[in-house]
Amino acid sequence: MIDKLEMFIALANERHFGRAAEACGVAQPSLSSAIRQLEDQLGVQLVFRGSRFQGLTPEGQRVLDWARRIVGDMRALKDEMRTVHRGLSGNLRLGVIPTALPMIADLTAPFTARHPNLRVTILSRTSVEILDGLESLELDAGITYLDNEPLGRVTQTPLYTEFYRFLCAPASPLAGRDSVTWAEVAQEPLCLLTADMQNRRIVNQHLAEAGARVQAMVESNSSIALIAHVRSGRWASVVPMKLAGMFEGAGLAAIPIVEPEAEHLVGLIAPRREPQTPVLAALIEEAVRLARLL
Repeated sequence: MIDKLEMFIALANERHFGRAAEACGVAQPSLSSAIRQLEDQLGVQLVFRGSRFQGLTPEGQRVLDWARRIVGDMRALKDEMRTVHRGLSGNLRLGVIPTALPMIADLTAPFTARHPNLRVTILSRTSVEILDGLESLELDAGITYLDNEPLGRVTQTPLYTEFYRFLCAPASPLAGRDSVTWAEVAQEPLCLLTADMQNRRIVNQHLAEAGARVQAMVESNSSIALIAHVRSGRWASVVPMKLAGMFEGAGLAAIPIVEPEAEHLVGLIAPRREPQTPVLAALIEEAVRLARLL
């Protein structure tokens, strides 16, 4: 039953029989057969069928909610039993908003040092993708904003407060300033993260509060791409202080943005479960330790 539920979850996530079969490591006929067997066992139709996947039935959507809970609990049980025999081990899948990537090693380095049998996969994701990944069981935990948009039913561990810097080349008219205002930032040629990033929505919010509306000349979902454009001297950007710190003094100027000096809380989120899995409990403990240092 658990295997069939896992295949059903994969189908709901991928919305394609072939891709779901590949994700599960089985042939497509095997996955289709498993879904039909699950339907027979539960006595309901789960999937609208045609020449291709056409979505879940209302009953299928209800079963999906149960499947995620059951499979999540089974994975937690396996983690706990594995920990009893071998200590913490396995692979932790961590979704991280791009603006938090510069600090992620502050968490994962001491965590993996304490638990050398654990592997960590770090995936750059938007805040929405992180929440979706936790719900779909594709992620185990995430690093995202805690105080700007609703998070739903997750545990939250604050890590640090994000402040913002105007990042520009030395030739920029504002490069020598001690601070700049959001209104002044809006007058500069900007390259910014794309609109699906919560950081961009935060930047747009503060610019709007300053009475400005910006159409970024260049947009990207990669912070590295933004830095490359700022280095060209043609554009400036608004980036978190931690990211700016990696490039300040290396050919770029990072200037505090005031009126107001905006701040937003970033932290670790994980599925709310009692008891928590040993791996996630250890990660939360590490996050608490790190928060005391930042």
